[in-house]
Amino acid sequence: MNHRTSFHALRYDKPTILFHWACAFIIMLQFVSANVWGLFPNPLHHQLVVTHLTAGMMLSVLFPIRLVWRMGWGRHIRAADRWLDCVMARSVEYSLYGLVMLEIALGYLWRWGNGQPMSFFALQVMPPFEKFSASTIGLLHQLHQWNGWLIIFLATGHALAACFHYFILRDSVFQRMLMTGNASDEYGK
Repeated sequence: MNHRTSFHALRYDKPTILFHWACAFIIMLQFVSANVWGLFPNPLHHQLVVTHLTAGMMLSVLFPIRLVWRMGWGRHIRAADRWLDCVMARSVEYSLYGLVMLEIALGYLWRWGNGQPMSFFALQVMPPFEKFSASTIGLLHQLHQWNGWLIIFLATGHALAACFHYFILRDSVFQRMLMTGNASDEYGK
C-alpha cells in the first residue's frame, strides 16, 4: 500500500471526505429511524424498520471500505500540534471506528439471533444460524441500543470540537473535511 503522509496538507483527499460524510449521514439516519419508529403505526413503522436495516447493511459494506482506504491510500494529516490534543483527537477517532464496527456486528447478531431476516430494500437476507435464547436476544438488544447512544455521544463531541475549531479558534481543522473552501491544495483547487 502506498501511504501518502502529508502532515502539512490543508485538507483530506476527496474519497476520505466522501466516506466521512456518507458514513456520518447513514449513522444519523440509523439513530433517528431507530428512535422514532415506535412512535408510528404500520405501514410507516415498518418502512422505518426497513430503512434502518437497509442503511445498516449499506454501512456494513461502506464502513470497512472506508477504514481500508483510510489506513492505506487516504491522506494522513497530523491531528494536532500539541501532544494532548493529538491524543484526544485520535482517541475519539479510533473509538468511533471501533464502536461503529461493534454496532454493525451487534445489529446483525440481534436481528438474526431473533430469527428475523435482514432487509435490504425488498431483499430478505435470512439468518445463517439458529435463533438465540430470549435472554441473549435481550442482551444484544440492550448492547445495540447503548452502543448506539455512545456513538452519538462521541460523534456529537466530535462535531462540537469541529465547531469550536471553526468558530472560536478560527483555524482550518473543520475545513480539512470539506471539498471546497478558502484554502486550496491539489484536491481543493
